Amino acid sequence: MPRGDKSSYTDKQKRQAEHIEESYEARGVSEKEAEARAWATVNKETGGGKKSGSGRGKKTVRSASRKGGRKAAAKKRARKTTAKKSAAKKSTRKTAGKTARKSTRKGAAKKGSRKATKRSAGAKGGRKTARKRSSR
Repeated sequence: MPRGDKSSYTDKQKRQAEHIEESYEARGVSEKEAEARAWATVNKETGGGKKSGSGRGKKTVRSASRKGGRKAAAKKRARKTTAKKSAAKKSTRKTAGKTARKSTRKGAAKKGSRKATKRSAGAKGGRKTARKRSSR
């Protein structure tokens, strides 16, 4: 039997390898690398090809699949937390910028209104009366 021949594998093992390969490809691994990893995982779990015959029945160990699932879940959680943190930073930046802009606008409006009140007070005769007092 030449290397790479999959005839000694059961249909179940072939299906397992196919599913594992698809998940690797979904994560961005190349086709060739995904296939190699998939068959390596199947070999590790089941101990290689298991066609019928006496003495071939060995217990399957799922540690490799569990490890991969845990790694993927941990990466997903890490991405979610970083996304939440960056979103929180952006929202605080936006609100800080808005409040700063509002305060400067309010300050400008207040300054303008003060000038208007001073002018109106001067027009009413407040300054004229002060000049009259100084000239007397």
